[in-house]
Amino acid sequence: MGNTGQIRKNSIVTKPPRDVLLVLTIAAIISLHGEQRMLLAADKGGAKDANRFDKRFFQIQVVDEATGRGVPLVELRTVNNIRYFTDSHGIVAFYEPGLMDRDVFFFVESHGYEFSKDGFGFRGMRLKTSRGGGTVIKIKRLNIAERLYRVTGQGIYRDSVLTGEAVPLANPLLNGQVMGQDSAFTCLYRGRLFWMWGDTARPSYPLGNFAMSGAVSDLPRHGGLDPAVGVDLEYYVGEDGFSRPVSPLKEPGLVWLDGLITVKDNEGRQRMVAKYARLKSMTEILERGLVIFNDATQSFEPLVRSGVEFLPYSNSGRAFAVNVDGRKYYYFATPFPLAVRMRVQAEWDDVIDANRYEVLTALAAKKSDGRHAPPLDLGSSKTPYRWVRFADLMGGNTSAKTSVIQALKQAKQDVHLYDIESGKQVSPHNGSVYFNAYRQRWIMIFVQQFGESSFLGELWYAEADTPVGPWVYARKIVTHNKYSFYNPKHHPFFDQQGGRLIYFEGTYTFTFSGSAENATPRYDYNQIMYRLDLDDERLCLPVAVYQTRDQKGRVDYLLREGIDRQGQWNMIESIPFFAVPPNRAYQGLIPIFAEKTSAKQGGTVCLHAGPPEPSSPKPLFYALPLANDGLAEQSSVTVPLYEHVHTEPARRLYSTNSDLHQKGWTRTHEPICRVWPNPLKTVILDRAAKPCAEHP
Repeated sequence: MGNTGQIRKNSIVTKPPRDVLLVLTIAAIISLHGEQRMLLAADKGGAKDANRFDKRFFQIQVVDEATGRGVPLVELRTVNNIRYFTDSHGIVAFYEPGLMDRDVFFFVESHGYEFSKDGFGFRGMRLKTSRGGGTVIKIKRLNIAERLYRVTGQGIYRDSVLTGEAVPLANPLLNGQVMGQDSAFTCLYRGRLFWMWGDTARPSYPLGNFAMSGAVSDLPRHGGLDPAVGVDLEYYVGEDGFSRPVSPLKEPGLVWLDGLITVKDNEGRQRMVAKYARLKSMTEILERGLVIFNDATQSFEPLVRSGVEFLPYSNSGRAFAVNVDGRKYYYFATPFPLAVRMRVQAEWDDVIDANRYEVLTALAAKKSDGRHAPPLDLGSSKTPYRWVRFADLMGGNTSAKTSVIQALKQAKQDVHLYDIESGKQVSPHNGSVYFNAYRQRWIMIFVQQFGESSFLGELWYAEADTPVGPWVYARKIVTHNKYSFYNPKHHPFFDQQGGRLIYFEGTYTFTFSGSAENATPRYDYNQIMYRLDLDDERLCLPVAVYQTRDQKGRVDYLLREGIDRQGQWNMIESIPFFAVPPNRAYQGLIPIFAEKTSAKQGGTVCLHAGPPEPSSPKPLFYALPLANDGLAEQSSVTVPLYEHVHTEPARRLYSTNSDLHQKGWTRTHEPICRVWPNPLKTVILDRAAKPCAEHP
């Protein structure tokens, strides 16, 4: 109907009666805007009302069989390959002419989830697609982490709105005209959570915003949504309503920011600063430097402009606050590969001066006068690593900057962790590091490079006693099949139940791991939120057991808690093995006790399996028994722990080496238990680093 305001009669244009005009106008609105009317029918947070949604749709909800919660990103595919994907409520609004009110088979598939096979081996089920009806499908979660919802992009709750379900977001269908966004960064700024992303896609043209996008949201304790439900983002938008650039530069090129922090300037005002890179292409850098947020313009502006080389590490990654001897520092989890190797004191003059940034390195450092910098105590006299200012690495010679940066990059290439199940090396690409109050350890969420299921889509969890390490054993928590999920970001301000529940997101895209032909509609190139319960037994990772030696040569074995309690960070000489701490013991492990002999017997420490003597303290750690008792999948990674006894005077050492090859030492016949070996060649610790609370 080309003209709804007028009708033709005998080729003469006449005005219709008012009642006819009204009917035609209503018909036109229904015809042209029917879907929009249906999408807007659901109130924010309102209850489902059967009279307020289109009854054509058959609602299919896929839920986690363990929790009953809807699962986003589940593919339902018909036998003729029509693909549907559940929205953030786990809902598909199904309407397909010719396939309604009949039996339709749907294949059910999702990354990290599994649907049971039928008698012919098909993973799916047959549904009666009744108009206005619905059904619930249960799916088994294989991932340890639970997929919650999509954070960005169009149609986050499209199918929920079409079927009249309540939705939590103010803009559940299109927010800031954002179709897709890359790599999230967050920062607590002036009482709200500031968000920024990289390249952003728009609806009206394939090319969008390439100078960072930004938004703010309220914290959960200050009126924001429960992170289990969603995040209500308020985008910085332009006159056209599209998410505008928040870091525009006059010069041409892509603009990428990272290393986002807040620091007080010399006038005591809180300022938000980030490192920037201006690029001609994905691989050609034009300049680097620092930008600062202007509250008046709500945009980042250049603060320090430099050449191609600026900070010791080209990519600052994600920053986190650390207390070092009473002073606040920002440590940076620098990516490619991920490692905590750079920091700066949280003072204005330090933050804006690249020469004052410090790197954790084994490279020789020189003062500007040519003298070697003094060693910094990291808890082990044997470690060659120390914190050194960038200026001291260059020895006052700025022309050495490029060579120093290249040397640092090359030295970091051997960073890797180990799969707790197979013992295989895992190369950490990018992620984030924060202190976790529930585990009382630093935790890392990272994406693996060169993963088996996907090149850049396997996510892992690891723990360490200090922010720089020892990072050793990791557990896979999220998997993708030939699909990327890169640059994951843990949100510590969303932690719940004392840090037991944590939330993280990542960029879901076919880029690097899949193909454009298999890109997931609406989800591709967007952020997806996950939740991880740190009480899950599968996350009970072994921790370092430290061997210490006092000034009298007496050896002891302690976990990090004991090192802290007895103040023995300076006495650590090695990490002979890893074991499970007492508060994380699980079924099948045995307790190992540490008892000291009398002074006449040398005051040496004896490790033995239970049962303990009545006077024995609590177990030092837990380990696997020599008989595996059904834990064969872990025994392939573990090794026997042996006791070695010295003849004169009576001394004991515990090692995973079957023979110390040292004069005077004899190995006992039977090992004590099975523990996890230490594959690290160097002990890298930062004894002075403590968590630094940043209260919202």
